[in-house]
Amino acid sequence: MDIFIDILGGMSALADPYVIAFMIGGFLVGTFFGAMPGLTSVLAIALLLPITYTIDVVPALVMCASIFMAGMYSGSITATTINIPGAPSSMMTAIEGNALMKKGFGANALGHAALGSMIGGAIGAVLLMAFMPIAAELSLLIRTPGKFSLVLFALVVIVIVDKGNIAKGFVATLLGVMIATVGIDVLQPIPRFSFGTETLVEGIDIMPLVIGAFAISEVLMQSENWKSNLSSTLEQARDLKIRRRDFLPPRAEIREIGLLAYLRASFIGYGIGILPGAGGSMAAFVSYAMARSSSKTPEQYGSGSREGIASAEAANNSMCGGAFVPMLMFGIPGDPTTAIVLGVLVINGLQPGPRLLENQAELLGPMLGSLFFSALVLIPLTLWLFGPWFIKIVSIPKGLLYTGIAVVALVGSYVATYSIFQMSLAVLFGILAYFMRKQNYSTVSMLLGFILGPDLEEYLRRALSLNDGNPVVFLTNPDSLFFLALTALFVWAILIRKPKRAMPRTESGEI
Repeated sequence: MDIFIDILGGMSALADPYVIAFMIGGFLVGTFFGAMPGLTSVLAIALLLPITYTIDVVPALVMCASIFMAGMYSGSITATTINIPGAPSSMMTAIEGNALMKKGFGANALGHAALGSMIGGAIGAVLLMAFMPIAAELSLLIRTPGKFSLVLFALVVIVIVDKGNIAKGFVATLLGVMIATVGIDVLQPIPRFSFGTETLVEGIDIMPLVIGAFAISEVLMQSENWKSNLSSTLEQARDLKIRRRDFLPPRAEIREIGLLAYLRASFIGYGIGILPGAGGSMAAFVSYAMARSSSKTPEQYGSGSREGIASAEAANNSMCGGAFVPMLMFGIPGDPTTAIVLGVLVINGLQPGPRLLENQAELLGPMLGSLFFSALVLIPLTLWLFGPWFIKIVSIPKGLLYTGIAVVALVGSYVATYSIFQMSLAVLFGILAYFMRKQNYSTVSMLLGFILGPDLEEYLRRALSLNDGNPVVFLTNPDSLFFLALTALFVWAILIRKPKRAMPRTESGEI
């Protein structure tokens, strides 16, 4: 209780205009980097890391927290408008948001994404402040077999969530897992599948795959319907009128989604964020899949589900709060962004651990308050001020827009890795993803397989090596058994259970 009071007392530093300036500036930088394909909040904090040497620790941590929240939210902007997620965590938003954009409801989709992000981010920050010590202890209960079963659960759901293309979903996911095996072995310093080349020994970075699968492939898809008449396109852009009130989701739609859906997604995101390495992609997908399996209108998913947008965005933003738990408690980053924030703490002489909360709560309070304030105030304020310009992205002449996207994406893939080879891989993956999309193979499944594949292999091999190769360990550990049961439950709910058919009604309403 005393720690909680100290954290709240430290939040008073946010009243300082100097600190507020860094928070707002960080949020704007994070919004820009998060919305641009290939430029992430990780890169934004990394580029601004030298600034932390010259400023106090409080504004440095406040700036990092606001960049984190902004980068997680703003990936939904280009995901919705041009079907290119600014961040991997916005993949599910791209599926539903861009479908609404094509129907003329782009402002509405962005409004629901911002609302979900606001609710999820604020709840995640509150849960972080309220339950950080307890959550840290609970995360220790999930051992290696349980972590394997959790990742297996996510991969199984990835495959079965699209009931019409399970075989293609399996192939795409397996392809992603195979690509992830290139490079150094996850447990031993031995190169594999490098074919004798030094460039492949380093492995394949996630950014070329993200940029290729979404940005480059989208450019190739759009090239099939290229509009060469520049003047007519510019005329359409001038005629496009977006009112700021269009970004406010109607109350009827919010009621249809339901408060329970926002809360469920927020708790899922926070819980997954606590697990080291899980990240926003897993949080968004698990929440999206759970929302789809329990939805009253599952037929809307894939063609513009507002519930799907809200569930994915609330989860990936609440993940921000959860990701700080293992970083602050044990010095184990929950995702790449918190890994850089950990560097900021170390630079300023702060050692993560339980005593950090006891002795330096007045320094952590502003950072945690920045997460809450960024979600609750800056996300809706940014959409209100700049929303019409976000929508205008789609009205830019396609030749200029997609040429610019291709250049920015390739430059982003180079900046993320500083490797010409990795940048070339982005083009190669873009061509591969283009043909996959033409044959209705899910590039989202491929990317998620790439992200989760190394964790699946590592936890499997660690668990077996610690138990003399006996696979029964996955059935004897309570945490592993829980996630395996959850996997079976999802398989039953999505594939086996038949939906109840509504009873026919007469005109008078009687059954």
